[in-house]
Amino acid sequence: MMTDTIDEVKIDEKIKVTISEPSKYKVVMLNDEVTPMEWVIDLMKLVFNHSQETAEKLTLTIHSEGSAVVGIYTYEIAEQKSVESVNASRERGFPLQLRLDKE
Repeated sequence: MMTDTIDEVKIDEKIKVTISEPSKYKVVMLNDEVTPMEWVIDLMKLVFNHSQETAEKLTLTIHSEGSAVVGIYTYEIAEQKSVESVNASRERGFPLQLRLDKE
């Protein structure tokens, strides 16, 4: 019984490893005529860790311009903060809406 063997194996491949940063997403809070400004300010402080001053400025921007970016995160974190905000608002009977925009 005869078997062929390969005496030399040459590997002439170069493996290139590419590491890229995960995409970032903007959490955009939308204006509505029902959700009180006090709740929006509280939400921004609790969920998005804004200071009182920043939360008030963003709330006024949302009220006057219709929306504002309240945070920029990786997709998973942006989605979690958005869901947390909407759920807390729904529990209080507010129709607050947020959207995620890829940066």
